[in-house]
Amino acid sequence: MKVADLRGYSLRELHQLLRQKRQELVELRYKNAQSPLSNAPTTIPALRKTIARILTIINEKRHERVRNSQ
Repeated sequence: MKVADLRGYSLRELHQLLRQKRQELVELRYKNAQSPLSNAPTTIPALRKTIARILTIINEKRHERVRNSQ
């Protein structure tokens, strides 16, 4: 997921997407532990980076909200 796409989401939508991606990561790790997946070496890091991007955008929006309220 691209940063430009994420910036268009509201905070509520970003939190919902974050929960969804974290759940995907848990499920993918579980499936990989049960029997190694062929795409896990590329999928797991990509999902972790997407989660990091979402967290970054959430923090930016929070800081922007604080700056605008002062």
